[in-house]
Amino acid sequence: MESRKPLFYDVTLRDGNQTLKNPWNIRQKETIFMQLLKLGVQAIEIGFSGSSSMDFKACRHLALIAPPGVIVSGLALAKEKDILKVAEALTGANRKRIHTFISFSPFHMENVLKKSPLDVRKIAVEAVGFAHSLLGEGQEIQFSVEHFGDCSENLSFVIDSLQEIVAAGATVINLSNTVERTRPLKFVELMKIVLENLPEGVIPSVHCHNDLGMATATVVESFFAGATQLECSLNGLGERAGIANLYEVAMSLYNCGVEVPLDLSGFYEAARLLAGMSQIPIPEKSPLIGSDALVHRSSIHQDGASKTAGMKKGAYRPVDPSLIGRGGGERMGFTSQSGKMAIYEMIRRAGYAITVEDAVRILPTARKKAEKIGELSLEDLLDLYIQSVKSH
Repeated sequence: MESRKPLFYDVTLRDGNQTLKNPWNIRQKETIFMQLLKLGVQAIEIGFSGSSSMDFKACRHLALIAPPGVIVSGLALAKEKDILKVAEALTGANRKRIHTFISFSPFHMENVLKKSPLDVRKIAVEAVGFAHSLLGEGQEIQFSVEHFGDCSENLSFVIDSLQEIVAAGATVINLSNTVERTRPLKFVELMKIVLENLPEGVIPSVHCHNDLGMATATVVESFFAGATQLECSLNGLGERAGIANLYEVAMSLYNCGVEVPLDLSGFYEAARLLAGMSQIPIPEKSPLIGSDALVHRSSIHQDGASKTAGMKKGAYRPVDPSLIGRGGGERMGFTSQSGKMAIYEMIRRAGYAITVEDAVRILPTARKKAEKIGELSLEDLLDLYIQSVKSH
């Protein structure tokens, strides 16, 4: 069992907010901030205060109402004016963190930044040093390597640069898979090499985007390879295809025996709240929180689910849904692929004294009907059950 605890760093209010068609106002940001506190999130990136006057005001407000023990972080470009803006926005917070970043990807430095690697390093070191001078000792400075996943060909440059950046005052080094292009373990192997060369006491962090659908896997494997801080968001909300989903990462670690310092029972409530506030519906097949995530329609799965319904581990259930605050448990649907246990469980749960033998008798008729009209409702099955009872 892993003895280390992860530090969850939530970026819903920054990465999530910047991807919205209609970014949140101060009141909306406060609602989500309070939900994150309710979940027990230890570090929250409250925004990008240099991006707009509204975001600056929201960051300033959230910093003022943040509890003393929570790390309150703001993102800044590696420019003095942006770093000053974040420092000003964080004035009211007890535990402050300025987070700045720049890309060390050869492609990005050449084609986007249009600067030499040494010039980029100088910008990063000076930005961190300036941030440190504003906050002083006892507060935190985070530096992120944007596009770290694209740095396999210049890893020695990255390591040398990070050592200078830590010397300038960075306390957290975050490695970003800014665009997911390859397999998780390639990113993890690069990360491990960097971690081996970071000074003692630096907090290693990862931030993984979901462009190919593997962000959760990358973050989970990064934790077991040495990352401490895990950057996630509610519902995986973030640029493009999003980032690692807080619920998925947390429950994966929980299933591996890791102590997760969050209130897991608040996940389902948080997911529904965020879906409403972002106006981005939860896909029905979304892991853990989708409306169909706990529904069984195959006869084989229904049989296993029925036989293990009261057990701690379900035959076809990744976690006990009550752990994440989701009531109702597993459900069954009846289609032409379904079996007797779907009929038995659906009607029994509706309060009728059905037997398995009754379900077997109804099954052929139910399947024929499902072949014609698709999934049968509980009412459809009850009609067949009542007709069967009457005829027997």
